[in-house]
Amino acid sequence: MSAFKSGHVNETVGSSYSNSGSEHKHVSAEEALDHEGAEQYATSDERREIGFISAVFLIFNRMVGTGIFATPSAILSLSGSVGLSLFIWVAGMIIAYSGLAVYMEFGTTIPRNGGEKNYLEYVYRKPKFLVTAMYAGYVVLLGWAGSNSVVFGEYILNAAEVEVTRWNQRGVGLACITSAFLIHGLALKWGLRLQNFLGVIKLLILLLIIVCGFVALGGHLKIDKPDNFTNAFEGTTGSAYGVVTALYNVIWSYIGYSNANYALSETKDPVKTLKRAAPAALALVSVLYMLVNIAYFAAVPKEEIISSGRILAASFFRNIFGSRAERVLSVFVALSAFGNVLSVIFSQGRLVQEIGREGILPFSRLWASNKPFNAPFMGLFEHWLVSVIIMLAPPPGDAYNFILNVISYPLAVINVFVAGALIHLYLHPFSIHRNPQQWTPPFKATLPVAVFFLLSNIYLVIAPFIPPTDGQNVYEHLPYYLHCLVGIGIFVAGAVYWVIWAQILPRIGGYELVRETIVERDGWGRVEFVKRRV
Repeated sequence: MSAFKSGHVNETVGSSYSNSGSEHKHVSAEEALDHEGAEQYATSDERREIGFISAVFLIFNRMVGTGIFATPSAILSLSGSVGLSLFIWVAGMIIAYSGLAVYMEFGTTIPRNGGEKNYLEYVYRKPKFLVTAMYAGYVVLLGWAGSNSVVFGEYILNAAEVEVTRWNQRGVGLACITSAFLIHGLALKWGLRLQNFLGVIKLLILLLIIVCGFVALGGHLKIDKPDNFTNAFEGTTGSAYGVVTALYNVIWSYIGYSNANYALSETKDPVKTLKRAAPAALALVSVLYMLVNIAYFAAVPKEEIISSGRILAASFFRNIFGSRAERVLSVFVALSAFGNVLSVIFSQGRLVQEIGREGILPFSRLWASNKPFNAPFMGLFEHWLVSVIIMLAPPPGDAYNFILNVISYPLAVINVFVAGALIHLYLHPFSIHRNPQQWTPPFKATLPVAVFFLLSNIYLVIAPFIPPTDGQNVYEHLPYYLHCLVGIGIFVAGAVYWVIWAQILPRIGGYELVRETIVERDGWGRVEFVKRRV
């Protein structure tokens, strides 16, 4: 039986409503969000499918999608030199480690599904449900799985020696994301097993690239040996836009260190597992990323890296083994992208489900459901639908970069508030609880790390508005700042929805919203808002 408490939990939005005479237990929103009160959100052991290995690959697959295969070309082009591009990879790694520490402190203290939604709600409690509504806009309106589905299509077509066009690339990408959605929606255990298998495949691919890089350093190439490490800083850009955009690409490649946080209610011994799995996964990825970049520079001339675009890995294998090997290994890179799509849609579908359980979305019961196959099918469907729309809408040439930036920019905004929330807990413990000892994390990020993560993300929020120098706009047909405006617009849309739903309509209709937490027969809880006349 689930560890959810039976009965209903009632809360009135904007009123002092109480029902102490009811036979059901009533708690406030604050108590419901406290980690000590999180028992009502707990999950029975039989529902916990994710162990240490699955948690590692959940993070590994999310981070290692196509970023390391598709973005080094853009990073070198934007930075201008081999030396600066490697420094930018190191900077991205340091930011990722600081972010991991912040998310581990929150995740080990509030170990349930939802990730940063829970952490933002824990600290930013007033006005009620505003932060949840704004976060809901971010979750519901962004299609994370779209970008790697596009790259999957590009590598598959490259392997088949078919000319890549706008629609055949996206058609193959559509097949990729649809398969991932159906696998996780219809067969949860097999989806996790497939994720783990593809994680092993992409680990072997990266190790192969690294070994081949050492071979290339020895001069065993089908082309003349590149001389990329002599005068490594030659051509370094002075453009702030170029550096920050390159850093965005690196951060995109590291996105996923918090992926296990979204499924902690389904994780065995979540605190212990997260403390072990998250650092192990990030350490593995960090080492692999740096060695793979060195391998690229050892085997591919600088000019060819810049011109190769998102098929840099294919160029690398062609220079090492010849054109036939390029086609075969392009298939393996495509499988790596598919593993990432599986991991992304797995976690994002659960975020949509958690937002549905909050009762804020229209048809919340539908999004919160685990029917019919004990998986968040409708949450996965919502993310599939938005990803497909985002994947198909941008003009040719701009699709991948726009999707990448419109996702990573709002995440930087989210991270500003997550880091700020942790700093607030350190500096003002009494403002959240009467007893500051209630915040007793099993893992502590420390104040300096949280401040560094905050400042890093503030920079990432502000810097993209700096105009690019000639030739450095990442878009062919779109304004350089468009992804920033769209990202901010998503949060604004959530806030506007909250104003209409929680403020204007109740005043016009003469009612207040009463929040009821209901435990379903399957052991999962969800929230309903009931209109009560005032």
